[in-house]
Amino acid sequence: MMFIMASTSKSISSTQSSFNYTKAEPQQRSVTYDERAIVIDGERKLLISASIHYPRSTPEMWPDLIAKAKEGGVDVIESYMFWNMHEPQRGQFVFEGRLDLIRFIRETHKAGLYFHLRIGPYACAEWNYGGFPAWLHFLEGIRLRTDNAVFKSEMERITTKIVDMVKDEKLFYWQGGPVIMAQIENEYGLINKPYEAAGKRYVKWAAKMALGLDTKVPWVMCAQKDAPDPVINTCNGFYCDHFKPNSPKKPKIWTENWTGWFLAFGGTKPRRPVEDVAFAVARFFQSGGTFQNYYMYHGGTNFERTAGGPFIATSYDYDAPVDEYGLINQPKWGHLKDLHDTLHACERPLLHGTVQHSTQGHGIVTSVYKTKEDECCAFLSNKDDKFDKQVYFRGTPYQVPAWSVSLLPDCKTVAFNTAQVKHQTTVMNMNTVEQKQVVPFYGREKSTFTWESFKEPIGIWDANKVIIYNGLKDQMNTTRDTTDYMWYITSVYSSNISVGISQLSLRSLGHSLLIFLNGEFKGHAFGSYEREKFQLQLPLKLKDGKNELAFLSTTVGLKNFGPFFDIAGTGIDGPVSLTQAKTKIDISKNQWKYQIGLLGEKLNLQSERMNLSTHWDANEELPISQPMIWYKTSFISPSGYDPVAINLESMGKGAVWVNGHGLGRYWSDYTASNLECEKCSYRGKYHAGKCSQHCGQPSQRWFHIPRAWVKPTYNLLVIFEETGGDPSQIRFVTRAPGTVCSHVSEAQPMLGTVNGTLEAPTMMIECGPNQKISSIGFASYGSPRGSCQDFTHGRCHAYESLDIVRQACIGKQQCSLSVKRMGNLIGKDPCPGRPKSLAVQALCASESRN
Repeated sequence: MMFIMASTSKSISSTQSSFNYTKAEPQQRSVTYDERAIVIDGERKLLISASIHYPRSTPEMWPDLIAKAKEGGVDVIESYMFWNMHEPQRGQFVFEGRLDLIRFIRETHKAGLYFHLRIGPYACAEWNYGGFPAWLHFLEGIRLRTDNAVFKSEMERITTKIVDMVKDEKLFYWQGGPVIMAQIENEYGLINKPYEAAGKRYVKWAAKMALGLDTKVPWVMCAQKDAPDPVINTCNGFYCDHFKPNSPKKPKIWTENWTGWFLAFGGTKPRRPVEDVAFAVARFFQSGGTFQNYYMYHGGTNFERTAGGPFIATSYDYDAPVDEYGLINQPKWGHLKDLHDTLHACERPLLHGTVQHSTQGHGIVTSVYKTKEDECCAFLSNKDDKFDKQVYFRGTPYQVPAWSVSLLPDCKTVAFNTAQVKHQTTVMNMNTVEQKQVVPFYGREKSTFTWESFKEPIGIWDANKVIIYNGLKDQMNTTRDTTDYMWYITSVYSSNISVGISQLSLRSLGHSLLIFLNGEFKGHAFGSYEREKFQLQLPLKLKDGKNELAFLSTTVGLKNFGPFFDIAGTGIDGPVSLTQAKTKIDISKNQWKYQIGLLGEKLNLQSERMNLSTHWDANEELPISQPMIWYKTSFISPSGYDPVAINLESMGKGAVWVNGHGLGRYWSDYTASNLECEKCSYRGKYHAGKCSQHCGQPSQRWFHIPRAWVKPTYNLLVIFEETGGDPSQIRFVTRAPGTVCSHVSEAQPMLGTVNGTLEAPTMMIECGPNQKISSIGFASYGSPRGSCQDFTHGRCHAYESLDIVRQACIGKQQCSLSVKRMGNLIGKDPCPGRPKSLAVQALCASESRN
């Protein structure tokens, strides 16, 4: 324990500047900014923002996602614009379904929230090709993201189109809509050094172009230190408290606070403790920030072929406050809501007061924001990642845990501490449901699936579409990203090399490769997220005469980040050779035949209209553990309203569709390392590899099926399996709360409420809307230790705890007990003079099982 006495420091006064981004009459709707904040209708605003990407969910999900963000204390919804989805072919635009950007903005407006439109048009976002359409790459003379006339013309064209659409629908704030801010470019400052002087000219041009579109809202460039005035440069990262804008006239804005990290095939599941997220947010506002955006607030799903990377998984959950399926992720959602409520209570002093920072050493910083009207808000920050500390502030001692910030909205009472989580932990269950299928034509239900299959041809399947070339071709430049798949086929004769075992050697730029010799599967090679390029050494036994080598090269999302990422190659780049004894033959310059895509893709086997195609084989013996097989079956949608997913753990690698909708890529047999998971502490700086989970397991086994995509009875499931799997083990599941836990203490600060009162620390557990608490597995009033699913009794324990909690909670959808009330019910203090805690672990069960 360390005791720190507060010291004095110089007061720093800050008042609203006369500098405005856009001048507007006071009676008009306007958005401007000054050095302290975004200014809306002449009033500075403290803004909490939430990233929700419209194509990563369905329109049916949007209202609920936005409502949960609003309930969580969010003011602004933020999303990228995804150019490659909206303009898949030059001049052909799509703004329907999941791509209805205007509808998404309107849903935000209906909820009474603001909107930040990140036009880009480069998105990054772990999105295929960074959001650029592939056709852009093939325009004559083009170079992306630099001072290039062709690229700038296309960028201005799409940016203008989006701005004009928003104007036409009257969705900018000055028109009565919710859009208060827009973004041009994205994180260019992280990679622009290799672009040299042309990159600097491009940044200036991009800013000038955006400003010329007359949006009458501020424009931002994130991670761009040289963003030209009046464009605001902003911060992206896990921590942005030390960030300063490049002009004293600009506010301090955090466009991406990473609530977790993305999942890659072959990687562990990332998790960022909410204590650390809250710590980062509190320190940002303590240091003068007034606009902060969570990336992501709801991550969603990389449907179809939208995942980039390469090797980015289909799930984009991001450990966000609202999970991939649209369910609240506790305690992250609730703890951040409490933080938002406390920050909003501090809005006046934070935006209009003078600030006094005091640094006492040992990681302690106190900050006081105070207005002329004596409105006051204080932050007590302890950056030490090991020791709790006692801080004397205005003559009063305050206990500040390690790596935490205490917020005092009245400069007296601690209403929130970032390390003291009062909300329940919810452990979600993936509940296997009874497997039901409707047999076509007869309408009968079956309890087991009837599968049909189609064997994808190895190598050439359409001689009229074969490309013949002497040498190796780049995959992306050949397929133009119309498919993940391209065949490389050549012939080797035993006259060139002896019959017998030969060593095949090759190099690929990525990402995955299946090797066939004379139509037989011989092996699978692939790269990783960290290194997509790979080399292959494989022994092959040649036969006498002609031998056909066929390689199926597969992309797993095009690169989306880095300097010149757009020209990164894919596929086999050579050399390709066969070696036997001392004889080595380079076959790289052989005559190669190239077949783009798969026959199953050409036949559109994944579509509903092809489900009765004669191409399907209904033999009783289902081919399993074989490469290059298409499978299909039908299923009845699980009953109820819980989100639905499919468990593909029994499969290898491929893609999956339901009723023609692409659920995304799967790679179940690419398991995470056993060495990366360790005990997690929220204390200390977070990085993407910290607090990882699911070591030694498939990176992703469950794949979200939006309820809007399934019908009550007949649904078509189609799978393309590349390497070999067992579809008979596939199961449908529903997602719902399973175990819920709560651990609160008398030592925690009182919780501030909307009406300004303070409430005692309270244990509250809540199941899903169609669930009840079925059992209490643990309850202890005293000094319980551990965490959810690992609670143990401490030395101080009231034996009546379990009976009291059972009586209060079992059979209810939710229940609560304050620590004080629990003590009154028990009567006798189990350990007088010591602060007590209450820990409870309960099990939720559906009222009616599927």
